[in-house]
Amino acid sequence: MSLRARFTQEIKDAMKAGEKRKLGTVRMIQAAVKDKDIEARGANRGEATDEEILALLQKMIKQRQESAQVYAENGREELAAQEREEAEIIQGFLPRQLDEAEMRAAIEAAIAETGATSMKDMGKVVGKLRGEYAGRMNFAKASALVKEMLPKG
Repeated sequence: MSLRARFTQEIKDAMKAGEKRKLGTVRMIQAAVKDKDIEARGANRGEATDEEILALLQKMIKQRQESAQVYAENGREELAAQEREEAEIIQGFLPRQLDEAEMRAAIEAAIAETGATSMKDMGKVVGKLRGEYAGRMNFAKASALVKEMLPKG
């Protein structure tokens, strides 16, 4: 089932089950996807690709985690909990994330495939990873690992 079809099905299921938080969150995802589609059409590319949607979902999760942290630091635990709930719901649409060992193996393969020899080649390596592992890899962690694994020269 495509991501778009899954969003529609999840909205129906949430409505039937009376899950207001899930319903609101999936509607928010659909609105963001529509915005992404409009952006893609403006660039003459049709609809947003699944990879773009997965990247959008990861961005939405990161935003919610950051908001939850700010709310928690300012004593607004009920709002922090709401943000964490939304992040969990969005996380449910992403494929299984790579663990650190799998990430290291993928980075080693990308370094070998791109012929990266120094930090100057970091962009090539991360670009290759983004193309192959969109939605399955935390690219903030991956970038740090790439820096660690590439020769400093």
